[in-house]
Amino acid sequence: MQTLGVIGGGIVGLAIAREFGRRHPGTRIEVYEKEARVGAHQTGHNSGVLHAGVYYAPGSLKARLCARGRDLMVEYLTEHHLPLARCGKIVVAVSDEELGRFEALERTARANGVPGLRRLDRAGIGEIEPHAVGIAALHSPLTAITDFATVAASFAEDVASTGGVVLLNHEVTGIRHAKGRIEVTTGRGVRRVDRLVVCAGLQADRVSRWADGAAEPRVVPFRGEYLRVRPAKQDLVRGLVYPVPDPRYPFLGVHFTRRVDGALDVGPNAVLALAREGYRRRTVRARDVGDLVSWPGFWRMAGAHWRTGVREVRGSVSARAFMREAGRYVPSITEADVVRGPAGVRAQALDRDGALVDDFRINHEDGITTVRNAPSPAATSSMAIAEFVCDRIASP
Repeated sequence: MQTLGVIGGGIVGLAIAREFGRRHPGTRIEVYEKEARVGAHQTGHNSGVLHAGVYYAPGSLKARLCARGRDLMVEYLTEHHLPLARCGKIVVAVSDEELGRFEALERTARANGVPGLRRLDRAGIGEIEPHAVGIAALHSPLTAITDFATVAASFAEDVASTGGVVLLNHEVTGIRHAKGRIEVTTGRGVRRVDRLVVCAGLQADRVSRWADGAAEPRVVPFRGEYLRVRPAKQDLVRGLVYPVPDPRYPFLGVHFTRRVDGALDVGPNAVLALAREGYRRRTVRARDVGDLVSWPGFWRMAGAHWRTGVREVRGSVSARAFMREAGRYVPSITEADVVRGPAGVRAQALDRDGALVDDFRINHEDGITTVRNAPSPAATSSMAIAEFVCDRIASP
């Protein structure tokens, strides 16, 4: 029996394992997850937004796989009776200075075929979100929300239903080719597989390097923090309210995010984390800091964007500063209306030249596929990423 190994039990790794098992019945599928549950990191700490494809460069992997993945995910959620709320989103320009970026974003969204996209004026904004303000907005009515941790758990059940196994508490510590197969060393012994996919998220660069020796790109962790709106005002926002993003960065800016349980969050920001799994500000890991400061790309990025970094830190330590920015869009929700909420860490790939990698980066070599950069909208795109990867894996 031929075996496919997948390193990483997040939503992307599980989607790939699920898809390969569906395509190749009889193949043994093994997923190696270092934590005691699936979806423990990025999958379980994101905003839950099912993106419609507004932001991504036309023709890029993100644009193509987000559009396909959106449709596949809606079909899956509906079929399996999983959480899904089509709450819609507006992307709001609040000043004349933003109109150039706003119009460029509209061109991108239309090139990507975002379904139902409309441009709104002031009055139109009020019709969709009565408490939001701005001079123009893009309305994406089919942008939705879900619970991706629940989806990941369902994917794991699908893997098991086709005879695969999800091996929890199996941290991978090495990869090598041996006697025509691939040996994956875990804390619980050596596994031997015929094909391997690396979807290690926050550890993607380290694990991928064992597979192919490539040092680039390097993962830089950015913590995204949320404030949670108190119940008395959580219904002032019906769906999602986003700013016009800065095209220099792959982050979307602080926004109002509806959750499927009815909660309303404000965020996330994007603060450089001193640990790859640093969900709290005080968490520091020496190895992670060492990897940061030893990477030439980090210093080039820091030199170019330190002012933005300082602003993000200010918002991290001060709810007043955080809400001063968010209040430009929904002024009736203030610092007094929020408490500290959840946080996540984004694995953002950084090239040696200091460029933040904006597209998915997926490589195939010598029987091993490495997913080195899969931040948002990877959860939305996960089923399409799975198709993309499985199309390129030779059938065992």
